[in-house]
Amino acid sequence: MPLEHLLLLIGAYLLGSIPFAIVSSRLLGLEDPRHYGSGNPGATNVLRSGNKKAAALTLLGDCIKGWLAVWIAGALGFDLTWCALAGFAAFLGHVFTIFLRFNGGKGVATALGVLAALDYRIALACLAIWIATAYFSRYSSAAAVAAAVAAPLAALLVLGPQAASLAVLAMSAVLLWRHSANIRRLMAGTESRIGAKKG
Repeated sequence: MPLEHLLLLIGAYLLGSIPFAIVSSRLLGLEDPRHYGSGNPGATNVLRSGNKKAAALTLLGDCIKGWLAVWIAGALGFDLTWCALAGFAAFLGHVFTIFLRFNGGKGVATALGVLAALDYRIALACLAIWIATAYFSRYSSAAAVAAAVAAPLAALLVLGPQAASLAVLAMSAVLLWRHSANIRRLMAGTESRIGAKKG
């Protein structure tokens, strides 16, 4: 692998590793989100603190870092395949962040940022599915699973059968794996609904 490609992936991974759930919580004087609710350092769990501002900052930060990784790759002249791989590296950075001993979030917001940078139509399709599922089910995890299933199909329709679409497929596979416990709780009827307070 050429050095510039390796540096791109390392830089994207480190960018994705920034734990905005921890950063926003500390800035606003809140408890570490790893110590309540699901223990997940992500926007949904931060919302369980009752602080919508912290949750919004977390969501925005996690989304932007995924988008920025792809944008930077494109600005540096890398082709769509390497832009998608940079986005995937940022996503993996969020899920396995080096700053939290490789215990990161589930990656939904970061994945959305990556999709938005690759092609806004893919992101809009997945966002619409997430919103509709969340609205009718009141389960963030169910919405994430539905969007993760839809993402590779949307990428295939928009981008065609190419490496970038495979990167989206890989990202969805990791998302589904990260939500395996949520899926089991959904099936058992014990999953927490959106807006549930920390406990």
